[in-house]
Amino acid sequence: MTDLKRSWVDSANSADTPFPLNNLPYGVFSTGGEPRCGTAIGDQILDLAAMEADGEIDAGGTLQTGSWNAFMAQGNKAWAAFRDTLTERLAEDGDESLSKYLVPQTDATLHMPFTVSEYTDFYAGKHHAFNVGTMFRGPENALPPNWLHIPIGYNGRASSVVLSGTDVIRPNGQLKGPDDEMPRFGPSQRFDIELEMGAIVGTASNGPISVAEAFENIFGYVLLNDWSARDIQAWEYQPLGPFQAKATATTISPWIVTAAALEPFRTSTPEREKPLLDYLKEPGPMLYDIDLEVTMAPDGGAETTITRTNYNVMYYSAAQQLAHHTTSGCPMRVGDLLGSGTISGETKESRGSLLELSWGGKEPVELANGETRTFIQDGDTLTLKGAAHGDGYQIGFGDCVGRLKPAREV
Repeated sequence: MTDLKRSWVDSANSADTPFPLNNLPYGVFSTGGEPRCGTAIGDQILDLAAMEADGEIDAGGTLQTGSWNAFMAQGNKAWAAFRDTLTERLAEDGDESLSKYLVPQTDATLHMPFTVSEYTDFYAGKHHAFNVGTMFRGPENALPPNWLHIPIGYNGRASSVVLSGTDVIRPNGQLKGPDDEMPRFGPSQRFDIELEMGAIVGTASNGPISVAEAFENIFGYVLLNDWSARDIQAWEYQPLGPFQAKATATTISPWIVTAAALEPFRTSTPEREKPLLDYLKEPGPMLYDIDLEVTMAPDGGAETTITRTNYNVMYYSAAQQLAHHTTSGCPMRVGDLLGSGTISGETKESRGSLLELSWGGKEPVELANGETRTFIQDGDTLTLKGAAHGDGYQIGFGDCVGRLKPAREV
């Protein structure tokens, strides 16, 4: 584990900041003008677009686009060189003349940090898959026969990926109860979250790639909330899987935490019950030790932490998911987003969805104000938080926040 890297930006040296010099996550911000690329350092944002325009840093002109896609396309050697330069110049004995490019985070509006090319969501958390399978099929048949052999996923909607802080409107859809003769159309009554990590593809591919190559192709990670309408899903998902139940919104956190920043926190996937096929075997640890939590706040009320877990419980890493995605020859694009699947631990307190926390609505979750929830009510705010913890510092992502608004009138 590396030590805290000290910076001449004083606020970056606090153990409480999510953005020490060790992190340097990438985002897009504005202060009244056009959105531009920057990096978070302590409680400040370093305006990288302005630095590039002034010749202070060279990123091949890619930082003038208000998106990180063009920079990502340069590949991991360029990523490493750029990060090394930033680290050197922001270090304690670095270049304090760059202070003129600092913008207080409180003065900035954050924007989508990259253009999402495609979005794929996986079902790669074993405890989540087992819990959901147990509810619907019983513990003997909880996992589908293929689950221990293959990272199951589905193609989602890039168009509905939104930035943290964007309100989410409760979806309408077809609903059918077990005793209903016919379906009806109306607002989802079992609207839920899924606590996930999102991996961002930084290098395009056009054909199968290995797990090792996939690992090198991932630029960075965000927190991801894959909002889910469980009642719509229950009626529509057979035989082809989720469709409108998952198309309302997918919320991501505002800062891309690079794979390089997470390197000291690499950890192995859990032990396998059955051996994987050779093409899915990892050459080394490819998960990360990232502490995660979710809070819920009713309209106007205090927030309650409803779950705590860790990314290291996942059965398949993002590299394995990406490698599997390419086995058919499927081309991957710069800016493709891969959702990890719901991150649930073994205990009730570490379940990553309300479907699991309330066990399908049978065990309500109690909030700090005495109210209870089985699923999300209008006005509720859900916040995903995450950080990898080092010795005296942390690598944070920025919160992933969404507030639920009432459904549109039918």
